[in-house]
Amino acid sequence: MGCCDAPGLMPLEDAMDKMLSRIKPIQTTLTLPLADALGYVLAENVLSPIFVPPFDNSAMDGYALRLADLNETKTLPLAGKSFAGLPFEGDWPAQTCIRIMTGAKIPTGCDAVVMQENTEVTQQGIVISQENIAPQNNIRPLGDDIRQGDIVLEKGARLTPRDIPMIASLGISHIVVIRKPKVAFFSTGDELKPLGEPLEDGQIYDSNRYGIKPLIENFGCEAIDLGIIPDCQETLKSTFEKAQSLADVVVTSGGVSVGEADYTKDILEELGEIGFWKLAIKPGKPFAFGALDNAWFCGLPGNPVSAMLTMYVLVQPMLAKLGGHTQWKEEPSIPATTKTAFKKGPGRTDYQRGIYSLEDGKFVVETTGNQSSGAFRSMSLSNCFVVLERERGRVEIGETVQIQLFNSTLY
Repeated sequence: MGCCDAPGLMPLEDAMDKMLSRIKPIQTTLTLPLADALGYVLAENVLSPIFVPPFDNSAMDGYALRLADLNETKTLPLAGKSFAGLPFEGDWPAQTCIRIMTGAKIPTGCDAVVMQENTEVTQQGIVISQENIAPQNNIRPLGDDIRQGDIVLEKGARLTPRDIPMIASLGISHIVVIRKPKVAFFSTGDELKPLGEPLEDGQIYDSNRYGIKPLIENFGCEAIDLGIIPDCQETLKSTFEKAQSLADVVVTSGGVSVGEADYTKDILEELGEIGFWKLAIKPGKPFAFGALDNAWFCGLPGNPVSAMLTMYVLVQPMLAKLGGHTQWKEEPSIPATTKTAFKKGPGRTDYQRGIYSLEDGKFVVETTGNQSSGAFRSMSLSNCFVVLERERGRVEIGETVQIQLFNSTLY
């Protein structure tokens, strides 16, 4: 008897542990130009080959001076200029100052920079009006941001738009990354119709692939869309065979319930094995996980909210581990006070769609309304999940619940 035939539903936590314990990160690495590395996961630590900044430089537009010169006079004639990329060169006479711009190299002997707003230009020279100038005032020292040899990004970090320019500031042109996981996906069902075609009686548009594809890409993976597959066992089997030849993971939408035309279970048992089926989660109970001969398998429910929720909650951490993204973390739970009631019965962990806001510095949350797994409008309106514990019942106004704000993959 397989787990999919066993009575009862597997708790979400057990399913996650069972799934993640089997996943091993991809070992294939690539060396990419930095400009092409956005969204990839680092295969090794990034070490700084230089100091940043590489020299003492000015934090302000102003005047470089020697504090000892101010003991004799507050008026310092101008001896030269130091601009970014054009440092001051030559002798620097005593009791003079140097015009300096932000980012420009600090002249040898300078121990303070006075911003130009604290000076006055006269025919006799630059009058310094600031009192009690501290040593190193407005000077950014060598290595103030990054020291040579520092680990600036650790292996397992996924490169963001904030990371790329930082690496560029080190002069690093190429980076070693892990190959992105490849995820083939398709929808199943005779009732599904492609967009742009008129619906016939009993048909609906296939919306799930339009949610699955951007999530796969936002998770940092390569998406391979195999389209809509009809409820035909031979066609479905050949699609599974094609999918596992192309990808590390095969994701299906629909075909994992208990209907007469749901062939996925039989095909999985022929081409691989089923890890688990049916979870104590709502929406998303008929989520399946297993292995084909050459790829992992995730079977999503057909209802659109269920498909997106299980992709986000279950498939996302799996793909993060597969892709070597060791710094991925689930969004933390935040306590919030309910402004509306939430209908629930004990037995399953319930991810309801909610809208959170801040009132007097505290989180409050209200329902988006219809929580049906087929009502995607409520998903579109939401900005968080209201996560209700498995054995919890109905929630009334004023109770405390745990919410999870959406991470960047849903924005």
